Amino acid sequence: MDFVKTVLVTGGAGFIGSHFVCSLVNRHPDWRIINFDNLDYCSNLRNLESVEENENYTFIRGDICNPCLLKHMFATENIHIVFHFAAQTHVETSFIWPSRYHMVNVEGTRVLLKAAFEAKVEKFIYISTDEVYGESLYKELDETSPRRPSNPYSVSKAAAECLVLSYRERHKFPVIITRSNNVYGPRQYLEKVIPKFVSFLQLNKKCTIQGTSPQSRHFLYVDDAIEAFHTILERGMVGETYNIGTNFEISIIQLARELIKMCVLQVRHVPDAELDDWLEFVPDRPVVDLRYPVNCEKLWRLGWKPAVSWAEGIRRTVKWYQENPDFWPDVKTEDQPITFEPDTRDQ
Repeated sequence: MDFVKTVLVTGGAGFIGSHFVCSLVNRHPDWRIINFDNLDYCSNLRNLESVEENENYTFIRGDICNPCLLKHMFATENIHIVFHFAAQTHVETSFIWPSRYHMVNVEGTRVLLKAAFEAKVEKFIYISTDEVYGESLYKELDETSPRRPSNPYSVSKAAAECLVLSYRERHKFPVIITRSNNVYGPRQYLEKVIPKFVSFLQLNKKCTIQGTSPQSRHFLYVDDAIEAFHTILERGMVGETYNIGTNFEISIIQLARELIKMCVLQVRHVPDAELDDWLEFVPDRPVVDLRYPVNCEKLWRLGWKPAVSWAEGIRRTVKWYQENPDFWPDVKTEDQPITFEPDTRDQ
């Protein structure tokens, strides 16, 4: 079959990337979708079971830090569009292995950019994060707000953004950057706060709250994030940056209390004191941003807004984890970051 376009999705076996790959495969049967992933600890090919037999889906295992592999892939696969999701993303672990985060998130992006530029792809979409802005207690952050990253993860993402923009400035390379709120939903790896709390509660363990500062986050359901990426693909302007977010914000303590009600007590009205028996306070990370309120009017003008309410999204998410308790069978549910050996392969 001759395909109209070929789309490369890096990190397509991870949480958000796999949801996006599946949507692309189903929405564009006349496009070839290549999932490029190194199958690191938070990736899982089970995420792609629904599309793995489709004619327009291809999986290639590889490392974005491998220039020879990337050059060969772009030379042979006729890639038109790149969505770059692949990254190390766990903030706690970034304090332990900052060099690993720099290698994957910065150097990997540089290697991928070079290969994509030399192949003359028609669009390169870089998936960044609202964490590059740093903390803002009151003011909403728009795409022109300065970047003030405060941890090794967000520093590496901000540095990668600079690389992407340098290709735009120097080479007029057709890039777009997205910065999203916390995305949640089915199949997310257990290091992230919502699946971590749900997994703890399934084992009758307490939800662990880092520190005593009033941290809160904006949570965006994964289906809404995927629709945002499709909107940007179809109507986004080359050279622009787009915030992807929601007005819904919840404190981490209140999030834990809601999950305790849903997973353990299974009632709506419970005194906070009773809920707090299921909370355990643990030492905080070295640097903590209290909140990241982002302004998404630029993306709204393209016709996108979140459609899934928090009540519906968290209901779907908890239900999925309850029905799939063994999806991540080898994960330790201790309250500590996932650690790994440094990658010593030739880059």
